[in-house]
Amino acid sequence: MPTGNYDQMNEQQLMQASTSLGSRYQKNPKDKATAVSYATVLRMTNRSDQALAVMRSLAIAYPKDREVLAAYGKALASSGEFEAALDSLRRAQTPEYPDWRLLSAEGAILDQLGKTGEARDLYRKALQVKPDEASILSNMGMSYVLSGDLNTAESYMRKAVSAPGSDSRVRQNLALVVGLQGRFDEAEKIASQELSAQQARTNIQYLRSMLSQQNSWNMLKDKKKPKS
Repeated sequence: MPTGNYDQMNEQQLMQASTSLGSRYQKNPKDKATAVSYATVLRMTNRSDQALAVMRSLAIAYPKDREVLAAYGKALASSGEFEAALDSLRRAQTPEYPDWRLLSAEGAILDQLGKTGEARDLYRKALQVKPDEASILSNMGMSYVLSGDLNTAESYMRKAVSAPGSDSRVRQNLALVVGLQGRFDEAEKIASQELSAQQARTNIQYLRSMLSQQNSWNMLKDKKKPKS
């Protein structure tokens, strides 16, 4: 799938790419490579609704194209339309030659639907096809974050960070997992490798604040529990 090197771009570069791709897309909305790339960048810059509109139009033009179906599924998932996303990804998949990207993407959706066991089975299948792939290991790590097993999550994240093809998002996920365990200085150090020092500090301060609020809420709930 044509995604260029978007995973390696910072926010400013992604915005520049979206402007360039948007101009090309307007000239020819049915150009598959341009539309898929444009939708990818839109998703990465938090414009999921716009990405979905682009891919919905493309899916009408290419209703049986597996590449388009896969990108459409990801756009649907980013917009919270999980069941439709699963349908699109599964139609794009070829069971005899499974695409590890689609397996991993399907797993990520199942995780969001609370189907953790099914999700991890798909990540394992994806790793059989593409061993030590950073994005799959990262998805597996985030799966354990969702279930509250932060030690296992960190183990997978560290494997992901050291794997070939590891990108900025994977390293930021590691910073998140470390921060969730209260190791804020270490998390900030990891985050600052990807972000400006100020942005890394701001992100970790926000995380610290959120965890503090959560702890306060838990304390309040504990106080409200009847004493036995």
